[in-house]
Amino acid sequence: MLLSIVTLVLAGFVKGAIGSGVPLIVVPIFTVLYDIQTAIVVLLVPNLLSNMLQVWRYRRHLLPLRFLAGFAVAGGVGVLLGTWALVSINEKLLSITVAVTMLAYLGLRVLRRDAELGYALANKLVIPAGLCGGVLQGAVGMSAPVSVAFLNFMRLERRVFIGSISTFFAAITVVQLPALLSVGLVTWPLAMASVVAFLVIWLAMPLGGRLGQYLARDVFDKVIMALLFLIAMRILLDALLTSVNG
Repeated sequence: MLLSIVTLVLAGFVKGAIGSGVPLIVVPIFTVLYDIQTAIVVLLVPNLLSNMLQVWRYRRHLLPLRFLAGFAVAGGVGVLLGTWALVSINEKLLSITVAVTMLAYLGLRVLRRDAELGYALANKLVIPAGLCGGVLQGAVGMSAPVSVAFLNFMRLERRVFIGSISTFFAAITVVQLPALLSVGLVTWPLAMASVVAFLVIWLAMPLGGRLGQYLARDVFDKVIMALLFLIAMRILLDALLTSVNG
């Protein structure tokens, strides 16, 4: 229980600072303590309400509505597909593919530090990016390997990034909730645990938010890249451990 609370506090701090990171911190630890389905369900209320709070806070710093709407709707469709995958298929190969793709993206960013995804091209890629991010959210509980990487490549200012990614996260959670209900994964005990998890994360978010205000744009960009690297390594480590144990 203590480890669970500490995990949620840390997740809330990171969420307040950079607008993402809750699944990265919570999912692996809760998966070890419980299982992947439990981890995903417990994060439902925190994902929805914490992101809605950040959307409201940064509502004047969002990407254009049409762009975000396409991103979110495609993500919702992806969540439906991913939730089906969660209960139907082995996601190991998918996870490894995602991790390798992320590392390739990060390698490009390191080798080409001036590389940037312009808005015109991003607008053409927003639907497939949203769809892929949604699939990952439904299947493994984390859309960040695609959604965060996509917006990070646009080199957005911190407030625009947090507001826009939070809009996507909130939208796909709205779809994920009934999808998980339909496959019988949401129970009353887990629903109550999800509410408690939100309260812990919500209390920790302002502390992270205060720190995040002092992050320069280049520092913020590096923090996001470090987050993506950790996600990729965690995915590969999980796959390796599964192979060894299997």
